[in-house]
Amino acid sequence: MWIKKQIPNGITLLNLFSGCIAVIFAVQGHLELAALFVMIGIGFDFFDGFVARVLDVKSELGLQLDSLADMVTSGVAPGIVMYQLLSRVFGKPFYATPPSWNSEQVLASFDMSYLSLLGLLVTLASAYRLAKFNIDTRQTTSFIGLPTPANTLLIMSLPLILKFQPELWIQAIILNEWFLIGLTLLSCYLLNAEIPLFALKFKTWGFAKNKIRYIFLLLTVVLIVALKFMAIPCVILLYILMSVFSANKK
Repeated sequence: MWIKKQIPNGITLLNLFSGCIAVIFAVQGHLELAALFVMIGIGFDFFDGFVARVLDVKSELGLQLDSLADMVTSGVAPGIVMYQLLSRVFGKPFYATPPSWNSEQVLASFDMSYLSLLGLLVTLASAYRLAKFNIDTRQTTSFIGLPTPANTLLIMSLPLILKFQPELWIQAIILNEWFLIGLTLLSCYLLNAEIPLFALKFKTWGFAKNKIRYIFLLLTVVLIVALKFMAIPCVILLYILMSVFSANKK
C-alpha cells in the first residue's frame, strides 16, 4: 500500500528532475533544450495527478510536492528563459562560465543588463500564484488565473519558434524589447488575475458535460498541425477566450 501511494509522488519528482535539467540548460543559454525538458516536466505534472486519481491515493503530501516541483519547472525555468531572451535583446547575453575560486574575477567579468532581470518577475508571479492556489478552495474543479504550466508553455514557445520557424517578421516581433517586457508583465497579470478558466480534467467522458474541453482539444490539434510551434501562443489565447466565453454564458 505504501508503494502504491508513492507512485504519483515519484512521477512528481520526475517533474522536478526535468525542471532542474531545464534550469541548467537555460542558464547555459540552450533555450531550446530547456524548453524540451520543461515540456517533459509538464507531461509528468499532468500524469501525477491522473495516476493519483486512478489509484485513489491523493494526499496532502502529494499536493505540496506538486507545487514545489511546479515552482522549478513552471516558475524558475521560464523566468530564466525570459531573462535570457531579454539579455539577448539588450546585447548582454549571460552564459554559465567555468567555476572560478576568484570571486573578484567573477564579479568583474559579470556584465548584464539590469532590465533583463524583469524576466524573473515571471518566477515571482508563479510563486505567488502557486501559493495562492494551495489555499484557494474555489479552484478544486477549475482555475482562477492562468495555471503556471500554461503560462510556462507560452514563454517556452518563444525560443522554439525562433529556432524552428525563423521567419524574419516573427523574429522582429519576438526579439523586440517592448514585446518581451509586455509579455512578461502580461503573463504575471494572467497568472494571478481573477479570471475563471476551465480545467482539462475529465470526471466523465460524455460529450455533454465536457463539450468545451472536447472542442478545445480538437481546435488545439488543428492549430498545432497548421502552425507548429506558433500554435502554442494561439492555443493559450484560445484557452482564455473560450473560458471567458463559457463563464459569461452561465
